[in-house]
Amino acid sequence: MTETARSDWFDAPELRRLRYFHGQLLGARDFRREQRYVRDKLMLQLRYLLGYGVVCGLLMEPVPAKPGCEPDEDDRAEEAAQGTAEPPKKVIGAAEGQETAPAEAEQPAAEGAGPEHHRPHRAKIRVTGGLGVDCLGHEVVVHSGCEIDLWDALPVDERVKLRGPATLWVGIEYDERAVEPTRMVYDDACGGGRDCDFGYSEECYALRVTATRPGRDRRCGICERCEDPVLWLARIDDVDRHRPVQREQVHMEIRRPFGLRVPTVITGVNWLHGHTYSVDETQLLLGTFDHSRGLGVEFSDEVHTKSLRRGVVEIQVIEGGAGRNASTWYMGGTFEGLPDEEFTRGFRYRQQTREVLQDQDRVLITIRTGFILDRCCRPVDGTNVGGRVPLIGGGGPDHEFCQVPPSGIGPWTSGSGAGGATFESWFFVKDYR
Repeated sequence: MTETARSDWFDAPELRRLRYFHGQLLGARDFRREQRYVRDKLMLQLRYLLGYGVVCGLLMEPVPAKPGCEPDEDDRAEEAAQGTAEPPKKVIGAAEGQETAPAEAEQPAAEGAGPEHHRPHRAKIRVTGGLGVDCLGHEVVVHSGCEIDLWDALPVDERVKLRGPATLWVGIEYDERAVEPTRMVYDDACGGGRDCDFGYSEECYALRVTATRPGRDRRCGICERCEDPVLWLARIDDVDRHRPVQREQVHMEIRRPFGLRVPTVITGVNWLHGHTYSVDETQLLLGTFDHSRGLGVEFSDEVHTKSLRRGVVEIQVIEGGAGRNASTWYMGGTFEGLPDEEFTRGFRYRQQTREVLQDQDRVLITIRTGFILDRCCRPVDGTNVGGRVPLIGGGGPDHEFCQVPPSGIGPWTSGSGAGGATFESWFFVKDYR
């Protein structure tokens, strides 16, 4: 689609409402269109004025195995070998309230699977109640939660390809179904009607499980067409269908918070905020004598490499020690190893001069993220809220309070939702000799 064509196109439904007049004859078709008009208006406002994503809840909780409720592995294998194993039962499938046959009933045993195929499935997860809005404007409501078997919910064509533990993604999608059969009083004007039909449409949801990494929403403009209406809730690593899911396997940071856009944030740095380093450790961290080192920063999305200019990062040293102190000076530095490509997901900033730090100095790091533009030309949301941006690759001390951000989904990142701002952090120097 060319830029000219894109500017002339807007993804919105045709808005046409009933015009009532005296003596008008109305049928079921007219009332359905009246409902459609109201729903389209609400969806339009949600999509373009408020945004989409997870509003609240919809958390993923592992379901522990229930001791004594399932046959022992050896007993199940023996029953299968003797041909006396209990036939598979019906389970709750992807759509709420819809029964589907489990994997064993749909797909024959894989060649060479043997008794392993008859072991009970234990990789289950529970989606808590909550509210989400998909990118089409549908409200996805889960009232009391739902428990699913990850293997049963996996599409058959993906299921047959897996031969061991796999990474799965779980999402939720708007759905609806006809309910409450009602007897007709009069036949349809055109004939061919049934004796009864469903009187209501119930708005529900469908849970989606896939072993294929979902694509990210790469749209920069909210007027562009939405490609995938599924709200992805979690990534679950190393899923073995015969073993219960552990909490550390569930990663919910992939979910999209509700809003018009998701700002680019700082997801990791290679120093601990407020930590005390020795002089030697500080020189390694700053890359004083090693061009392959330096202060490392990672972003949640791509940023324009050319926006990483001189002055964006600043290192200030506040002198400590006995007697009069608090004198400050600025340490020269430069970006190292920036790629030749247009975008990058991080940078390394190295000390360029040879000043030597002393005992009780404080190193103040300032990153003016309002000048760093992401691929949509928006500023990085860099506020270091609580100094909680984690180490690159994880790790670091456990916090005594506020262990997770206000959303309840960790890990922490920078950002207050306002965009731009300035990232600030510091650490202290100690001479242990």
